[in-house]
Amino acid sequence: MNERTIQQMKELRLHGMHRAFETTLGPNGMGTDYTNDEIIAYLVQCEWDDRHNRRIERLTRSARFRYTAVMEAVDYRPSRQLDKNQVQRIGSCGFIKKKENVLITGSTGVGKSYLASAIGHQACSMGKKVMYFNTAKLFTMLKTSKADGSYPKQIGKLEKQDLLILDDFGLKPLDNINRHALMEIIEDRHGQRSTIIASQLPVSKWHDIIGERTLADAILDRLVHTAHRIDIKGESMRRKLKNKN
Repeated sequence: MNERTIQQMKELRLHGMHRAFETTLGPNGMGTDYTNDEIIAYLVQCEWDDRHNRRIERLTRSARFRYTAVMEAVDYRPSRQLDKNQVQRIGSCGFIKKKENVLITGSTGVGKSYLASAIGHQACSMGKKVMYFNTAKLFTMLKTSKADGSYPKQIGKLEKQDLLILDDFGLKPLDNINRHALMEIIEDRHGQRSTIIASQLPVSKWHDIIGERTLADAILDRLVHTAHRIDIKGESMRRKLKNKN
């Protein structure tokens, strides 16, 4: 009967439950010290944990982060001038619930991408849908999608993400197509979803990078005024690691 039960659990895709049930049947199982209610609660909890963990794995894979990063590994050495309380507060992802944005700036190599990825990983662990993009590659993909007719689908997919991370923003000025694509993305997400933008340029320079005054004003008005800002100081972490090696 136990073998039949295990097989039925597998067919029902109760993977966590069937592994836990097999464990209870082993020599080191739960024994007779547990009530039926406790055993059922144990099996249900194992199934819940298994589904929760697999969901986090799926969300993390689909986000396509640049780094495997965790908030616990963020470097708070004084030279970086990071406000630990602010970073940890943002890392708790309350800003996603409030539909707020985060702007991370700093010179090349100081750890902007790592911090953005760490926040994104934390969001995934909380069951949030996240997508990470190098901004230039995103614009290239959107231009291609206009040619093959999948542009509305791609824009719709971006709109549905609880958190959208745009890394390396502003490496070169936006052309008219990219400018309008950015406006559409930000407009769709404004007040509905959260966005993280990481850039080597200070926010004061973004207007020039976007170009076309009216659109730049509209984009920045939606992005900046209620955003959390993190400006990372210090020398390049990559350079320091290279010199250490």
